[in-house]
Amino acid sequence: MAIQQVELHPLYSVYFAPRGYKRMVQLGNMVAQRHLSAFDKLIGIIGEAGSGKSLLIRGMFPGLELTNDDNGVNVRPLPLLDLQEHGFYQPHTYHVDVRFEEAFTQRHVIAEAVREVINKGRRVVVEHFDLLYPLLDFNAQLLIGIGDEVIVSRPTMFGPEPDDIAQVVFSSIKYRRMAHSAEDLTERYLRLYRKREYAHGDIRHGFVLRFPHEVDIDLDELESFVRDLIAKDLPISFADEEHIYIGKDLHHCTGPRMHVTSTGQIENFRVLRTATYDELTDAHLLVGLVGEDTLSDTRDLNRIHPY
Repeated sequence: MAIQQVELHPLYSVYFAPRGYKRMVQLGNMVAQRHLSAFDKLIGIIGEAGSGKSLLIRGMFPGLELTNDDNGVNVRPLPLLDLQEHGFYQPHTYHVDVRFEEAFTQRHVIAEAVREVINKGRRVVVEHFDLLYPLLDFNAQLLIGIGDEVIVSRPTMFGPEPDDIAQVVFSSIKYRRMAHSAEDLTERYLRLYRKREYAHGDIRHGFVLRFPHEVDIDLDELESFVRDLIAKDLPISFADEEHIYIGKDLHHCTGPRMHVTSTGQIENFRVLRTATYDELTDAHLLVGLVGEDTLSDTRDLNRIHPY
């Protein structure tokens, strides 16, 4: 009697969706080390524009040529559609952004090209995989959604379906936009008092700033300062890869593409008044929260619940 070996994989792994270029690329590298198999042929990425899909891919596949390059260097003809039967220099891994590419190519043609590449033993990384999935006969081997959090799953014939992941990340991304925007408004206050020695941390529906020393600022004043900027409904816009505009003021930001379009869209901003010292790391924490106020215990901030 033959005994087959059972492969063990987590149904879901969930990570905070970090702020900024470097941290998102580092997360991509970690996801690849923990979850990617050398035998994976189809990786599906799901998330809205600006959520960090391309950065995560850069971390997972260093050196991979992305066909939707933000600098406007669009690879033509699309390598996925120009697969040669023979050739020593053919790549092993291809990339396609379905939403971007369907401006040039019909979706069913992209789906057929993905099938052909996989049948030839190559790998394809597909952004906006939820758009292509209905035209394929199979799910991705590794499925990643990016919203308020990064969800990594290895689907089986029983799911999860791409639409399941899409529903979660599309509904949660607003909290990440609000939290990042509120964090920048908080930094404006801190810079008035020359408080610059801190590191960024993560929390559900909010942000954490970690200080190496006690934070000697008036939290009530800080909260009022930020709420006043929110009430003014100032526009927030992209300036460059390291800056945004808040109203007419230029502000340094490590994640300039992940914001609400105006401060007035930030809902229910508040600053946590308790549990602000982490004894294990000897760090003092400044915690800002956005969204619905359902907190009953500070130890319950990172609870798992559906959106």
